[in-house]
Amino acid sequence: MDRQTPMDRESADRISAAADRDPASPTATSGFDDRAQAAADSNDAHDDEEDD
Repeated sequence: MDRQTPMDRESADRISAAADRDPASPTATSGFDDRAQAAADSNDAHDDEEDD
């Protein structure tokens, strides 16, 4: 059984920082850092809805 953990802001920031440090890395060139930020944004918005 697969376990999924939602992308959080801290993880997305860490991924982006790694991509910034090495722009030629697979993380940076694949656009994963941008997708991680978008997922964290989406999860933040989802969390805000649950708090209401």
